[in-house]
Amino acid sequence: MKPDDKPPIDATARKPIVPNRLYAPYLEASWGFKNAWYPALFSSEVGENEVKGVTIASHDIALRRVKGRVHAIQDRCAHRGVKMSLRPTCLTDETITCWYHGFTYGLNDGTLKTIVASPDDPLIGQVRIRTYPVEERAGIIFVFVGDEDYAPAPPLTADLPIQITDDANPVAHILDAHVYVRGIHREGNSNWRIAVENGFDPGHLLIHWDNVIVAATDRRMGLGARPIAEDAIKIIDEPNGPRGMMNMYNTRAYKFFMENKVIGMKARGKTPYYARTSVYLPGVLLVEHWPVPGWAQYEWYVPTDDRHHVYWEVLVGHCRDDQERREADYLYDHFFEPLALRDFNDNDVFAREAMQDFYENRDGWNAETLCAFDESVIMWRKIAARFNRGIQDPPHRRGR
Repeated sequence: MKPDDKPPIDATARKPIVPNRLYAPYLEASWGFKNAWYPALFSSEVGENEVKGVTIASHDIALRRVKGRVHAIQDRCAHRGVKMSLRPTCLTDETITCWYHGFTYGLNDGTLKTIVASPDDPLIGQVRIRTYPVEERAGIIFVFVGDEDYAPAPPLTADLPIQITDDANPVAHILDAHVYVRGIHREGNSNWRIAVENGFDPGHLLIHWDNVIVAATDRRMGLGARPIAEDAIKIIDEPNGPRGMMNMYNTRAYKFFMENKVIGMKARGKTPYYARTSVYLPGVLLVEHWPVPGWAQYEWYVPTDDRHHVYWEVLVGHCRDDQERREADYLYDHFFEPLALRDFNDNDVFAREAMQDFYENRDGWNAETLCAFDESVIMWRKIAARFNRGIQDPPHRRGR
């Protein structure tokens, strides 16, 4: 194709056909990757005998806690398709009932056990809705979302960041014993891929140049960074474990720019600081030593549909006793959440949502013009395209 040629048009979709690239499967994953573990809700958000509904990669899922255990079942009644979580009706510990016509399903297998107004109906025992594997760890409810016949589900650790071991003062892993885990989640009005790429983008420090937390801690973060050596990006490919990549900011493989003489701009602050980032499938970020040394920030970008995601921001730190937990609560309430998870990350949310129109309506995946510091973005796209366990189809293709 010549530079001036326009891409061919698919007469059915009426959109330009994406050229074949090494990361073409990633470009197809607008609804997310399937057959993966995603956070659904914090444990504290689903009390005993409560039902809460979530949407993950177009799957509508109802979560119900019974005798301490959380069950995950399709949140669409097989009868007329309403969400059961809209008006939770739980008549026994083993079932969930649709509030509209009384179709009642077993929590463990999704089988239609009875119909309130038609207890001898021939459909009983012949119809079922699907259930989902659940893991509840570190105060978070994780759900395995994807093909119903995908078995066995990989361990949760396969879809979490690696344990950091190459640091003299390694940050805590979210599944470690004696850790403090706390955070927020909120809707993001952009595609999940735009969000995850923003999370580790080494060229986007400009939007944080004047953030309160940077000024308050006198940090010298730089204006941006660019990989300058082959080992700037480390590929993570653990046997039966996480797959992703790590930006090696703590080495000379990256060049940090502290000044731009063309516009007379310099980095502020006197305290040298770096926060190494790594990103893993299906879309989870780890930022080491942030918001302060010794802590870690986990971020998930959980697709809901092709235009929205749920943005998870979770802080993890070592916490050995009640006194340290009280101190961590104070830091979280008065420093971490207002200045890091809110003020600092609000700039990221703004940037992601500002890009959505370009990528959704203006052929952004073809029209973008990437530069040298985007090498890490390109590498992530290739890794995600190679190692994902499947691309999620939109609901109408799944018969939902």
